[in-house]
Formats: sequence, structure tokens, C-alpha cells
Amino acid sequence: QVQLVESGGGLVQAGGSLRLSCTASVRTAGRYAMGWFRQAPGKERDFVATINRSGGTTDYADFVKGRFTISRDNAKNTVYLQMKSLKPEDTAVYYCAADKWGDGSSAANAYEYWGQGTQVTVSS
Repeated sequence: QVQLVESGGGLVQAGGSLRLSCTASVRTAGRYAMGWFRQAPGKERDFVATINRSGGTTDYADFVKGRFTISRDNAKNTVYLQMKSLKPEDTAVYYCAADKWGDGSSAANAYEYWGQGTQVTVSS
């Protein structure tokens, strides 16, 4: 069983930055692809970004390209989401997820393990 714990959410003004962290309870290097998703109130959970097992390949949703960066520190079993130029529409609960069988996917059902989420609120 993999436990994922997100941190780093909070309240920020539009145009500001935040860095989210997600730390796994097991070694993830070379074993799990990781992803970030988000869910705003009353909306479905949306793909944000993914990074493959080695950290060499990333993919992003169109609405965050150029603003968000996903990375991983395999020595710390941690994946990050650096968010810049935040907009009010980025307000959501952000979830970290781990995929044991694939190598990075935008599909939520590809991920077996999920964190509890961290709230990001962007004020205008």
C-alpha cells in the first residue's frame, strides 16, 4: 500500500506562485509514475501534469502549459508541482497520484493510489 501526502497549498493572489509537494510512503524511483490532478467545486477531477518513473518525461494539460512544472526528487520519494502566474480559475483541491503499471498518463483511472488533496485558492 502506498500512502501519499500532499502539502504546500494555500491562499495566494492572482499572478502569484505556489509549490506543492507530495511525499510517498514507499520508494517511488523507477517504480511509479506520478501525476497531479485537480478538482474544483461542482466539477470533475481534471488532469494537470504527469511525470514518468525516471523523471525524464513530463506531460501537461493545455491550460497549465508554460505556467506549471512537475518534477520529482527520487531520493526523497517526493514529486513537486511548481505553479506560477496563478489565476482564480486555478482554485481547486489538488491531488497527487501514483501509477504502478504505466509510465505517465492523463487518465485518472490509470492511477492506483491517491493523496488526500491540498486546497489551492487564488484570489483576484
